[in-house]
Amino acid sequence: MTTQVEFGLDTFGDVTRGNDGSPLPHAQVIRDVVEEAVLADQLGIDFIGLGEHHRGDFAISAPEVALAAIASRTHRIRLGSSVTVLSSDDPIRVFQRFATLDAVSNGRAEVILGRGSFTESFPLFGFDLKDYNELFEEKLDLFATLLAQQPFTWEGNLRPPLRNQLVYPPVEHGRLKTWIGVGGSPESVVRAAHYELPLMLAIIGGDPKRFAPYVELYQRALREFGREAKPIGVHSPGYVAETDAQAREELWPDYKTMRDRIGRERGWPPMGRDEFVNEADHGSLYVGSPETVARKIAATVKALGLSRFQLKYSAGPLPHDKLMRSIELYGRKVVPLVKELLAAD
Repeated sequence: MTTQVEFGLDTFGDVTRGNDGSPLPHAQVIRDVVEEAVLADQLGIDFIGLGEHHRGDFAISAPEVALAAIASRTHRIRLGSSVTVLSSDDPIRVFQRFATLDAVSNGRAEVILGRGSFTESFPLFGFDLKDYNELFEEKLDLFATLLAQQPFTWEGNLRPPLRNQLVYPPVEHGRLKTWIGVGGSPESVVRAAHYELPLMLAIIGGDPKRFAPYVELYQRALREFGREAKPIGVHSPGYVAETDAQAREELWPDYKTMRDRIGRERGWPPMGRDEFVNEADHGSLYVGSPETVARKIAATVKALGLSRFQLKYSAGPLPHDKLMRSIELYGRKVVPLVKELLAAD
C-alpha cells in the first residue's frame, strides 16, 4: 500500500475516576488530557484531537484552549478538534481561534467541523434545534469562504450580510487544514466534496466496511465537482492492553457505564456483554492486545482506503493511568505493527 497513513488519538475528556473510585474534578481531567497528549507527542503519534461537549460527563468544552496548552508542551504532533460543533458557534470566531492555535503551535493546527451528535450546545448558546441542518449548512458555507483568506462578501439567511471583510489573524503558512466530520449522512459526504474538504468518518459501531459506500460516494462526488482527491479518515473507539483478555476486562465496565448513560438519554437498551464482545470481534471497537488492534486497524485502513486512523482512547471513567498505558502501547507497538502490515501488501 503506497498511501502514507497517519495515526491519531482523540478524546472527549471523559471524566475519569480517582484512586478512591470517585469522579475526578473536571480541572484535573483537563490537566490529565494535556499529559496524555504530551505522551502521544513523545511517541511520535501524528495527531491529537479534542472533542467539544457541554455536559457533566465530559470535561472539554473549549478544545482550542486545551490544545494551546498542549502546543506549549509538544513539538511535532498535530492539534485539532474532534469535533467543533460549528452549528452552535460563530464561523468567524472558530476560524480566529484555530488560526491563533496555528500560530502558537508553529503551523500544527487542524479543525474537524461537525453538526454534533450531542445537542446540549444548542439551547446553551441560544439556537433552536429546528434549525439544526440549516445552521450547519450556512455556517459551513461561511467558514469555507474564510479559508481563502481574501477579502470577502457573503450573505445568508441566519445572520446579517458581510461586506468586503477580512478576518484576522491569517494562517501564517498556507491554508488551515479543515475536515468535515460525518456520522453517516450521505448529504454530509457530498457537502464535504462540494467544499473540497477532507472527510472524517465517525464509525462507532458495526462493521467498518459498511461505510465503503460513503467513501465511494465521496470520491465520485469529488470527481463530479471537478475536485482533486482528498484525505479520508476514520475515528473509532478502542483500548490497548498487553493481552486481549486484559484489554476486554479492563475496558468493559467503564465502556458499559458510558454507553448506558448515553443510551438512557437516547432510548437505547442497556449494553450487554454479548454486544460488547461482538463489537470487539466484528465491529468498530478496537480493543485488545497490540497485535489484535493493529490487525483490525490495518484491515479498516485497507478496506476504506484511509489516509488517517484516529483511536478514541478514552471511554467513560477508565482511569488516567490505564489510558496512559494504552496510549504507550498504541504508539510503541500498535502503530509500527500497522505500518508493517500495510507495507506487506
